[in-house]
Amino acid sequence: MAAALFTATALSTAYAGTAFAADKAKAEPSIWERDTLTGDWGGGRTALKENQGIDITLNYIGETFGVLSGGLNRRSSYEGRFEFSVDTDLSKLVGLNGATTHFTIYQIHNGGSNPAQNVGSIADPSNIDALPTTRLFTLWYEQSFADRFSLRVGQLAGDDEFITAPTAGGLINGTFGWAGLLASDMLNGGPAYPVAVPGARLKVNATDNVTVLAAVFAGNPAGKSNCTVTVQECNENGLNFGLTGGALYMSEVQYAVNQGKGAAGLPAVYKLGGWYATTDFADQRFGVNAAGTPVPLSDPTMTGPLNHRGNWGIYGVADQTVLRRGDTALSLFVRGGLSPSNRNLLSYYVDGGAGIKGLFAGRPDDTLTFGVAYAKISKDAVSADIDAGNAVVRDHEVVFEVSYAAQIAPWWTLQPDLQYIVHPGGNVADPNDPNGGAVKNAFVAGLRSTIKF
Repeated sequence: MAAALFTATALSTAYAGTAFAADKAKAEPSIWERDTLTGDWGGGRTALKENQGIDITLNYIGETFGVLSGGLNRRSSYEGRFEFSVDTDLSKLVGLNGATTHFTIYQIHNGGSNPAQNVGSIADPSNIDALPTTRLFTLWYEQSFADRFSLRVGQLAGDDEFITAPTAGGLINGTFGWAGLLASDMLNGGPAYPVAVPGARLKVNATDNVTVLAAVFAGNPAGKSNCTVTVQECNENGLNFGLTGGALYMSEVQYAVNQGKGAAGLPAVYKLGGWYATTDFADQRFGVNAAGTPVPLSDPTMTGPLNHRGNWGIYGVADQTVLRRGDTALSLFVRGGLSPSNRNLLSYYVDGGAGIKGLFAGRPDDTLTFGVAYAKISKDAVSADIDAGNAVVRDHEVVFEVSYAAQIAPWWTLQPDLQYIVHPGGNVADPNDPNGGAVKNAFVAGLRSTIKF
């Protein structure tokens, strides 16, 4: 697989020169009408895709967030992410029917702090937040069979295909992508941005409307079992490719209707999924003493964790367009899930919201999106706080977000964003408060710029 991927990349470079030489220079449209800032490269970009099957993506996201009240630190931050992706259709490139390849590399940077550090929340206010580094993200080979089956193998990200809601994509807080229930309960956050893992995914188009996904991933995104720092530090450049932490299985059934542009009805998608991890997960309330007897985590005789074999969760997604008039469309989404309380920080989770596209006359491509997410701290984690006699006891975290994506040009989007986070961290003590009070509700304002080169 790796050989095929690197061969495709090498061939793309060779064919690029041919494409540029073969196609005569074409007149570029106005800079404000181009799909990408750099245009079609004199026809070379289109030639690469149509003739050689090579599609190159160059994107940059830059954003600034300020914590206006509450949280841990009232200060601003800047984050940026440059993306370089190549998708290759091997039927055009080398005559291998039904075969495609993909890779994405990120260059991530910030100004020394990020909104998650400043707020102290479970849900990261930014879905591009990551350790500053240059990182390989996804790298895979996919083979399709008879237009009904496809098998993808390589370094995969679960948030590319699982538990997604199209309308929620208009929001910036990370919990509306890879839902907080999965990010908090899976080992080291699970196979999601910014760390993908080795895995395999089977996709079956059972009917025109029903799709089944099944995947197995390496259980530990750190890629090694002896990680003593954060997962991103252990797998800093995305090159560990380790098969540690057992296996993580995910499956999802999707029912989608009216998905084509010319569909007469309103589009909708409904999903039901679940996951199971085979490795051990520590109890949220109890550990064991030297004799192996369960004791509260706050007990000074505790010597180690009380482990449970395996972990699991189930979830559902509904995303429905409910109104469409001319260029205006209103869509609603809701997602929810649950996991066992004794081995997880979050026991259940629900989010939902609405997206309005083309709200204002003459702005058909703008989108206004509202979202709210509720994450419940598990009763076992709450009991651990009570056992310890903590003055502040965890309960839940709630995120409210409103975001407006303004399409300045086909290649440029500006997105002002407001978030209000209730009980950051699930209601935890503020280390900056000498009186031991909880972290106060945070009001966060941001502005994101997305450019397609």
